[in-house]
Amino acid sequence: MADRENNTALGAFLRSRRAAVKPEDVGIVSYGARRVPGLRREELAQLAGVSATYYARLEQGHSANASTSVIDAIAQALDLNADERAHLHDLARPTPVKRRRAVRPAVPRPGTRRIIEAMSDVPAVVLGRRTEVLVWNRLGHLLLAGHCDFEAPSRTADRPNLTRMLFLDAHHRDLYANWDEEATRAVASLRLVAGRHPDDRELAELIGELSMRSPQFASLWSRHPVATCTSGTKHIRHPEVGELLLDFEVLHLPDDSGHRVLLYSAEAGGPSHTALAALQLLATGIGHTSATTPAVSPDLVR
Repeated sequence: MADRENNTALGAFLRSRRAAVKPEDVGIVSYGARRVPGLRREELAQLAGVSATYYARLEQGHSANASTSVIDAIAQALDLNADERAHLHDLARPTPVKRRRAVRPAVPRPGTRRIIEAMSDVPAVVLGRRTEVLVWNRLGHLLLAGHCDFEAPSRTADRPNLTRMLFLDAHHRDLYANWDEEATRAVASLRLVAGRHPDDRELAELIGELSMRSPQFASLWSRHPVATCTSGTKHIRHPEVGELLLDFEVLHLPDDSGHRVLLYSAEAGGPSHTALAALQLLATGIGHTSATTPAVSPDLVR
């Protein structure tokens, strides 16, 4: 099943990138109108130095385990960036699927939990592979999801998921002044993870759920954005302390868990730093749940 799904994803990704290449940009002269935008299969095959038949089979999912040199040649012909090249290799040469085992809920390491909880002046969240929240400190909780139960990450039945909340939770969605940018970034990152883990059933279920329940997610997913999102800036409109312009950093833990730490910071002395300090005071004074904002339905954060 995973191999077939991966082959389908490979073909869809190649077609999306082939359609984005203008023939004139790669020295191809068009005669007459084209039925579809971008390069034809045989044109891309010629640019990559492979036979049109072989490329067609690759795009149709009938040719597995293409060589590294062939994938590199196709990536060069499509002018893919580093993230797109890595994604193409993941799709074309997937890791052999291991014998399926019972899925165990992701659990943060005790040491990671203690470090996160000790960071009282920096919003911090530990995310699992599928962007599920494994643990957050008080400031991270209040920044991103004060309307959720603080203890929710410890309960796998209603564990918050930042991607699900971004598309399906109005309170979380309203945090982002540049929601379209945030949504594209989230989908692009999720695409990379899906390419690396084609046999992840829970990830596939999340993507299926969001595709069904959010037309905006479905539209973005169909475009095949791909990007590694390890740092950047987020413009947040917080209901308690107002607007913040925060830098974020994503630190990947040095193991094979796929867990990563999301950290936020503000420039010292600026208005965002002042707002973050005000939020820290609120985080110090509240209990496990926020009494000032409505509770979110567990269906949105499970």
